Amino acid sequence: MTREMEIIIAYGHKNVQATHETTLEITKDKHLTKNGDCIIAVAANKSLADLNPKFREVLCRKEAKLIMQINAGGNVETLKAMGSQNLILSHPSDIVIRKSDHICNRTLAIRSDKAACDLKRLLAKELRNPKQKVKITMIAES
Repeated sequence: MTREMEIIIAYGHKNVQATHETTLEITKDKHLTKNGDCIIAVAANKSLADLNPKFREVLCRKEAKLIMQINAGGNVETLKAMGSQNLILSHPSDIVIRKSDHICNRTLAIRSDKAACDLKRLLAKELRNPKQKVKITMIAES
């Protein structure tokens, strides 16, 4: 088995809703309106376009798996999703995890076991604090 890890640092935002039922998003953007109900963290230090080539290679293999851990203020949530050989991984600001099979240049992983609405509400509360640092650890396995 091959494993590669990426760590992303982002921040909370007062407008984080974490209520979207099918997706979860992390963005480099610093601004967030209440319409962005899938966005859980802003001002990220990486987007899909910035990911390590080895990580990208593992995630783009057939049957690749992604494990993502979101840690904010000691509240931790883990989700599992699938990679795909069809991933594009090119968006300059966004990272989207989907419950569906939909793939576009913003998609990091598909068939996730969680979307924004599935996050623990204590974690969602932490994610509404603009001063809260959010550590996102991603492991790609194939």
